[in-house]
Amino acid sequence: MRNNVRRPFLKRGLTLVELLVAISVLAIIAVLGWRGLDSITRARASLNQDLEQTRGLQLAFAQLQSDCANAVSSAQLQGRKPVVIDSTHVTIARSVYADAQPTRLKLVTYRLRDGMLLREESPATRNLEQLDQYWQVAGSGSAGSAENLLSPIRLQSGVQELTLRVWANDGGGWRDSGHTATGALTSRGALMNPQAGMTSTQTAWSGLQISMRLTGRDAALSKIFLLGPA
Repeated sequence: MRNNVRRPFLKRGLTLVELLVAISVLAIIAVLGWRGLDSITRARASLNQDLEQTRGLQLAFAQLQSDCANAVSSAQLQGRKPVVIDSTHVTIARSVYADAQPTRLKLVTYRLRDGMLLREESPATRNLEQLDQYWQVAGSGSAGSAENLLSPIRLQSGVQELTLRVWANDGGGWRDSGHTATGALTSRGALMNPQAGMTSTQTAWSGLQISMRLTGRDAALSKIFLLGPA
């Protein structure tokens, strides 16, 4: 007679070896996932930094475009030079327009200080003698603490190098701040006194080139601006 009694089903659990294999597989997946997430996080941080640098450069170049487009001529300054550059800064004399007010003049200075590109501006005035005083303050490099000039505005951080050049209309082409020592650029004293040295009626700058090398970038970023109305 056949025994119809069923034996109870024996449940088989995981062995120790299978458990260790499963843990090892999960550990490998976790490590790979962490590395992928870390790479994505680093790439995102680098991209955000590049975007911030690009945004800062766009704002700085847009402000430079406005200042250069409104640069005045030497005739409006009665022989004074409207643009002065050296190895760390450029100063531009520009017109200021306001509703129901006469056209006035002010100085704007772009200066590299401690890796930061700064923009300083003087109060608007119609007095050229007062503008001469602003020239002296701008050239001294202490514009941030001087009462005659407004506090500097930070435009771009992480600037490792700033190179400035001007375009001359005398056939000499581009000239950098290094020519100041040889007299190719008019000295600041000559700017105040057109009777001394080379005056702005002999050489006029019609273009300005600014090159900035930022942190983490091998090549410098350059842009050319026309000085005065096109």
